[in-house]
Amino acid sequence: MNPIVSVSTKEDIFPQYQDTPIGLLLEYHNLNRPLDIYSNAQLLIGMCMDNRKHLRIPDNFSFIIRSAGANLRYSEFKVSYTIGVGHVRHIALMGHNNCGMVNLVARKEIFIQGLIDNAGWSRDQAEEHFMRFEPMFEIGNEIDFISSEAKRLRMRYPKIMIAPMLYKVEDSKIYLIKES
Repeated sequence: MNPIVSVSTKEDIFPQYQDTPIGLLLEYHNLNRPLDIYSNAQLLIGMCMDNRKHLRIPDNFSFIIRSAGANLRYSEFKVSYTIGVGHVRHIALMGHNNCGMVNLVARKEIFIQGLIDNAGWSRDQAEEHFMRFEPMFEIGNEIDFISSEAKRLRMRYPKIMIAPMLYKVEDSKIYLIKES
């Protein structure tokens, strides 16, 4: 079963997301819905910090937290703020394919050498830094991670609708993740 669902018509949006800010996000970005005017954020978008992603959404439509791998484990206060103070009731959790947080060990030497060359760190400092933080930021598989992160956030925030999504960098479209 392919867990990735293309959204090329409004009917492709899962029924539970239609007529919600999550559905609107998909309509704005994928379906070129005309941009409405907002004075308050309607949802939180948690997405990767990767520079290859750009969303087509109206101004003031959403809060956005960008973190490596769309990992919100270390941004929970920010998530709570958007819910408690910003009154959002919907979260779009958006990973992307070809994420740099997958198989970090394969980039260990590049990471270390980059810190030596670009930041002036010693090899020991850079190695210790990588070894200390790599386990916290390795996400494994993009789809599996986003699905598990959505489940974790639902347990933490049971009244909030959370939609796992995948942004494909090759076509700049957002796909829904069908959960089992």
